[in-house]
Amino acid sequence: MEILTTPWPWYIAGPLIGLMVPLLLLLTGKNFGISSSLKHACAATIPGRADYFQYDWKKQGLWNMTFALGVLIGGVIAGTLFANPDPIAISQATQADLAALGIQDFNGLVPDDVFSWSSLTSVPGLIIIVLGGFLLGFGARYAGGCTSGHAIMGMATFQKSSLIAVIGFFIGGLTVTYLILPLLL
Repeated sequence: MEILTTPWPWYIAGPLIGLMVPLLLLLTGKNFGISSSLKHACAATIPGRADYFQYDWKKQGLWNMTFALGVLIGGVIAGTLFANPDPIAISQATQADLAALGIQDFNGLVPDDVFSWSSLTSVPGLIIIVLGGFLLGFGARYAGGCTSGHAIMGMATFQKSSLIAVIGFFIGGLTVTYLILPLLL
């Protein structure tokens, strides 16, 4: 059980994630990705309301929705049965940079100073959680996939659009980290 509850080094976890691409293609012939499952869920629940959702979601999306449900169930199992009680390992330099922005709590998976119900009632929290979540979802659909789909599946299958999307993700992440977060926090 200890191997399931302790963090794995990058040189083991990284290749295992990378092996998921050929394994999925070999076993199912399907692509890895999560963001399209929201489109399929909307098509299943509100058909006919918008042209964008008028397609056979069972044929195209049942795989994605099943995969997303498996990810959700796996996350719940991992978070409850195999949760690591140790604090997240964050370097001292990163902790100092975050402390300069007003983030003091480093005990959970994400800092409660930013991601909590109480921070949602503040203007910076509302911008980070609600507006950021909307922009993330919109960007994932606009780019034709999320970071996981493009960075893992798309890059592994040599898709030019995925390379462009991943470069955009990095530019966006660096911009938010160094320009926007210091303004908000």
